[in-house]
Amino acid sequence: MEKKNLFTHIHEMETQMGQLHGDLAELKMIVKELLEDNQRLTIENEQLRKLLKREAPADLPISSALAPVARPAGPATGEDVVGEGYDNLARLYHEGFHICNVYYGHLRTEGDCLFCLSFLNK
Repeated sequence: MEKKNLFTHIHEMETQMGQLHGDLAELKMIVKELLEDNQRLTIENEQLRKLLKREAPADLPISSALAPVARPAGPATGEDVVGEGYDNLARLYHEGFHICNVYYGHLRTEGDCLFCLSFLNK
């Protein structure tokens, strides 16, 4: 090989290695995000299983405990609809989920959320 071709070949290899390094860094970030999502979903799944076991009667199978319960709609039932909704949101918050408009439905992993608390105090 000529000296010029050798230098060109080394430069091409260096460029390819840089591209591979960039691809590897990108794959590393994707794997990191997937692992974080997996961990978050595992924690959420465990909490939901605990909640389901706590709320489901022991003699009913889990599938029947998940079935929706038919309730009459509207204020004719004699219950305060606003109070019931507030109670449901408060229950969701105490079970570890966000009820604020910013993170609604996401698992709370770092303690109390000021947005959720301000929403509950309205």
